[in-house]
Amino acid sequence: MDANLFLLLAAGVLVAAGVYLILDKVLTRILMGILLLGNGANLLMLQAGGPAGSPPIMGRDSEPYGERIADPLAQGMILTAIVISMAMSAFILTLIYRQYRYRTADIIETDTEDAAIAIAARTHSASAAPDHDASDDPATGRPTLQGDSFGLKSFEGPVQGADNE
Repeated sequence: MDANLFLLLAAGVLVAAGVYLILDKVLTRILMGILLLGNGANLLMLQAGGPAGSPPIMGRDSEPYGERIADPLAQGMILTAIVISMAMSAFILTLIYRQYRYRTADIIETDTEDAAIAIAARTHSASAAPDHDASDDPATGRPTLQGDSFGLKSFEGPVQGADNE
């Protein structure tokens, strides 16, 4: 199989530019990065699909290619990637519109106040921490002798703290 060097270089440039734009804080640049990354991946899949050929339909040949059939898997994957890219673009466009309506700015900033509020609002009991299960001691967080109590009782309600047992 002969690879087209120009298409491989174009795919590499599109992927590199897409990754660079995705790492930015501006949502419109992130959207452009996702679009460029998707197009670069499509070009790469096009090259991986092999040489051109007749349509992948039984009994149908084209004059220039004869019996050589094009790979239908690459075509299907590219169509699927186009649909996924369109859905991601629509989702990010809605995020951009929502952020514009509330803040009239397109820059994503680190919000230290929200992080401080989230830390202060957490339950301070050990059993409510994500690294403990329902069988741990609620006061100390150490495992108890009852072991992992996974079953119907442990799934009846959320862990509320030390007063649920």
